[in-house]
Amino acid sequence: MEDLSMKNILFASSECVPFIKTGGLADVVGSLPKDFDKEKYDCRVVLPKYMCMKQEWVERLEYITNFYMDFAGEDRYVGIFKTELNGVTFYFIDNEFYFSGFAPYDGDPKWNIEKFSFFCKAVLSILPVIGFRPDLIHCHDWQTGLIPVYLDNFRFFGEYYRGIKSVMTIHNLKFQGITGLPDYYFVPDKLEAYKDANMLKGGIVYADKVTTVSRSYAEEIKTPFYGEGLDGLMAARSNDLCGIVNGLDYNDWNPDTDYRIAKTFNVENFRKNKPVNKAALQEELGLDKDNHVMLIGIVSRLTDQKGFDLIDYMMDEMCQDAVQIAVLGTGDPKYENMFRHFAWKYAGKVSANI
Repeated sequence: MEDLSMKNILFASSECVPFIKTGGLADVVGSLPKDFDKEKYDCRVVLPKYMCMKQEWVERLEYITNFYMDFAGEDRYVGIFKTELNGVTFYFIDNEFYFSGFAPYDGDPKWNIEKFSFFCKAVLSILPVIGFRPDLIHCHDWQTGLIPVYLDNFRFFGEYYRGIKSVMTIHNLKFQGITGLPDYYFVPDKLEAYKDANMLKGGIVYADKVTTVSRSYAEEIKTPFYGEGLDGLMAARSNDLCGIVNGLDYNDWNPDTDYRIAKTFNVENFRKNKPVNKAALQEELGLDKDNHVMLIGIVSRLTDQKGFDLIDYMMDEMCQDAVQIAVLGTGDPKYENMFRHFAWKYAGKVSANI
């Protein structure tokens, strides 16, 4: 007999650790589902099946079935694969036409829009096939913004989709999935923003609830300075908008058990053991091994939004002091080149892995 007290939740995302990652979104989607009480919630995740995934994960995937879905006036192949990890079932939507690139996000914005529009419709289309009807679909960022929009349309196709709720989580309002698709493709008052179609706006308008990564950010995006052109919409949805701080996976990021660092440490021995990790990192990155200099680590997307214009302004002055800087990230080419330049200029003091 079906357990009516059990709630089904489907997380839809363009990335998720350990399968594919470009930023913090992947960490959240990888950590949150496994932390739910499995006696009360059946949490599952759906992702694109990228060809750029590491082979070790591809080999773990089990083929389920395939079908064809109408998309943009054509029948498109939709393959379904799955695997289980940490008690969570992960589904992967396969279509080599869309997901065969060397990275999850290609350089052509219009291609990304079409690719993830296909993904959004496929997410809903696979539900009857996999036999999992979620009570709630948790959508993450603009790549899943059309899921609440399609869900609103799918309700007219029959009882199956009626009653499914959706949550839209904004990890970064700057990226909205904007394209100049023709007017007939989208409902203008729901998905149009400044004469362009906007996938994230559609998700915000149609979702039952909207969340973002902190209470302060939820307030900031209602203002013109941080609202990225959607501050009016965020203010209009303020009754359904809340901020929830991203959690930390205490098992994965526990320094007392972390096999990835040279020397584990805890509150009892960190003063003795942490310098060993610093020395190991200096050696690995080709920095001068010196326990007396301050080592600054930066792991980030390299964009103005993260404050790298300020670092650019101060970098020469900072490097005059007893300091070392280790940078890991990708992003705006001007900042990628900036750090490559400083890594050359201050060899032994700056290491940039771009």
